[in-house]
Amino acid sequence: MPAAVWIILGLAGLVVGAELIVRHGAKLAARLGVPSIIVGLTIVSLGTSAPELAVGIDAVRTGAGSLAVGNIAGTNVANLLLILGLSAAIRPLTIQRQTIRIDLPGMAIASLLLLALSLDGQLTVLDGTVLVAVALVYIALLIRTARREPPQVAAEYEAEFADRPPHPAGDVVVRLVLVVAGIALVVLGADWLVRGSVDAAQALGVPDSLIGLTIIALGTSAPELATTVVATVRGDPDIAIGNLIGSSTFNLTAILGTSLLFAHQPVVLDPQLLWFGLPVMAVVALVCIPVFISGRVVSRLEGGLLVTGYLAYLTYLIATTM
Repeated sequence: MPAAVWIILGLAGLVVGAELIVRHGAKLAARLGVPSIIVGLTIVSLGTSAPELAVGIDAVRTGAGSLAVGNIAGTNVANLLLILGLSAAIRPLTIQRQTIRIDLPGMAIASLLLLALSLDGQLTVLDGTVLVAVALVYIALLIRTARREPPQVAAEYEAEFADRPPHPAGDVVVRLVLVVAGIALVVLGADWLVRGSVDAAQALGVPDSLIGLTIIALGTSAPELATTVVATVRGDPDIAIGNLIGSSTFNLTAILGTSLLFAHQPVVLDPQLLWFGLPVMAVVALVCIPVFISGRVVSRLEGGLLVTGYLAYLTYLIATTM
């Protein structure tokens, strides 16, 4: 089967599977009594990052580790430049206090940590353990902070994720089956996507990381792009924007860290990833700090500049590799 077909099937499986996990996993957790804030900060974040996790584990296990790292780096750049930029270009974005106090510094620290760990040209199981430990600290801090938020913030999470009766007979079983189906689709989709991406890289004579930084990153970012832009058009982007920044930190720590734990040998980073992909990711995270804290608003002009930056990033990647 042609590589392009595997890639399309893989992306479709990842997107549909992640949607099943998020939608029905969140409702299932709420039915079982998990607080709405915990559902929003952990289960939903894990569900939206399921494609990156599945791709990462599959790529690392099959010896295409640079593909996994490239996917994380490329996804984060797409989140910050493309998705946030488009949203701000549609409507100026007001940034929540928690995003500035917790999510934004967390993302910057995680980006710099990953860059530092990669300076020896490889990522190991030990590096993965460090990243997972940082993720656990970050999640604990998020939950602690969320519990102290004003009542209106808790009300937003309650409205978004709370359990609402009445429930049809067998509702828990049905949702559990759908979550399992979503996990199966994500796993299958990741396998197809990695297979197609490796074949495409070999056919084009380019590094695996280039496919991860571009095609896979854009594909796995598609659900976040749709969710955030729709929320912005509706005039309610606050939780979507906060989740997007938090998801970037989650990708860098929990997702990449967990993927590295499955590595049979150190993941050797190719020069393009080591000297361009990862440094650009870190620079973008740092650039977002002054943009976000300047009045806690991302203007239309700033949004347009972010999108322009992403187009320049893609152009450079393609021009210097093809």
